Amino acid sequence: MSLNVLDRPFAKHILTQLRSVDTDQVNFRKNMVRLGRILGYEIADSLGSVEVEVQTPLARTKGTVIDSLDRVVIVNVLRAATPLVEGLLKAFPSARQGVVVAKRIERSGSAPPAEMDVEIHYSRIPSIRAEDIVIVADPMLATASTVLKVIGLVEKQGTPKALYVVCVIASKYGIERLVTSKKNIRVFAVQVDPVLDERGYIVPGLGDAGDRAFG
Repeated sequence: MSLNVLDRPFAKHILTQLRSVDTDQVNFRKNMVRLGRILGYEIADSLGSVEVEVQTPLARTKGTVIDSLDRVVIVNVLRAATPLVEGLLKAFPSARQGVVVAKRIERSGSAPPAEMDVEIHYSRIPSIRAEDIVIVADPMLATASTVLKVIGLVEKQGTPKALYVVCVIASKYGIERLVTSKKNIRVFAVQVDPVLDERGYIVPGLGDAGDRAFG
């Protein structure tokens, strides 16, 4: 597994707005879309490119093409990832899409949970081809229980060329759990936070992303 944490001041600026308790529902959603677009461009840059020749109105010149842009599948973990996916689609407008309606079962205890029970209420993922780039979008990677369950659903549809997990904030524990899963995953995040609380929420985090985006 590899981890890519965005080192962009503008992305950190947007994240700061998302974290603020004073950010209202509309602006929270808008900022989530903005980060989705930025994360999408970061992923696009990682896909590899080839040099081609292109004819301009005046002459032939060299250019760059990213062939994989037309082979992207985005899996939207509803409901929280919807605005994040909206931003990703700005970078990958021709992406095929899958949806997974997942709900984690929250329980309070005396210590952070090692994993969470996750209910899958609905799943619709297209067939995955060997040349596909799959992006699983979930804004908060806490214990990684939801993401690992969604990855399992993706794997039932086929083995992609590359598998990405895109989140706004990951916890240190969630990243460690993905490492121990030994899956070939590339994680893109804006920030890694150090702590999970007894309910499995990332601290300082930004609260419940779904509630804050949709009320």
